[in-house]
Amino acid sequence: MSASSTIKVASLQLALGGSLQDNVRRVSDMIRQAAGAGAQVILPPELFQGPYFCREEKEEFFSQAWPLGEHPALEAMIPLARELEVAIPVSLFERDGQAYYNSLAMVDAGGEVLGLYRKSHIPDGPGYEEKFYFRQGNTGFKVWDTRFGRIGVGVCWDQWFPECARAMVLMGADILFYPTAIGSEPEEPDLDTSAMWQRVMQGHAVANVAPIVAANRIGDEGGQVFYGHSFICDGYGEILEEAGPGEEKILLREFDLNRVRLNRATMGFFRDRRPELYGKLTES
Repeated sequence: MSASSTIKVASLQLALGGSLQDNVRRVSDMIRQAAGAGAQVILPPELFQGPYFCREEKEEFFSQAWPLGEHPALEAMIPLARELEVAIPVSLFERDGQAYYNSLAMVDAGGEVLGLYRKSHIPDGPGYEEKFYFRQGNTGFKVWDTRFGRIGVGVCWDQWFPECARAMVLMGADILFYPTAIGSEPEEPDLDTSAMWQRVMQGHAVANVAPIVAANRIGDEGGQVFYGHSFICDGYGEILEEAGPGEEKILLREFDLNRVRLNRATMGFFRDRRPELYGKLTES
């Protein structure tokens, strides 16, 4: 971990309807731009390797999964992280034997893979048929000591669960990152979840006094429109940077981790926790 207490983070918002090669190239180009602006931890959206295939249930899409050590998206990000000296949470479709996961490999600034997280909460509904493809994650929540600070990463549907955010901060994460693929609801065309999507994460930021970085895709993929609204907020839930719907953009922000920790201590939320009263939370 860096001796410096500051960390500069970036969220990437872009359309990802192309081929794996095209998407990896476009994400790589944005990572280079973000690194050139001083970003140290750079977050692409969920499953940036291609279009969001979970819109429908088709067996052919299983061919887009690879074992972790052979995944072309990860193979592209490792040397990029090493060259630019940046950390990249890499969301990918993983095959492990006969099991398939929505996974994230944490690549540190030297190109080292610090570990693997498998998405814990798997949605199932019109336009988001993820249970057809993915098993529930078996890694538990993860935090990583990157060169620049200790971070936690949840994946998309994880971001709606306060338990995920609280667990990662209890494990020592100072900043939370959420790669995402979310947009319109095919069965409810008048429902726009973008505001509540932001608000739930702002609530996690406040309750844990932890800045949050969220990256979403944009674009029309087979009639499903991904609404963007990627953002970075501080530990008080204030949105500091935001991308609009349909806007390709790199969001950048610097945080002083010492100040984040002092703010967290001052608020007293972790001092005043009563875990002995929370048993109901672990009942099914």
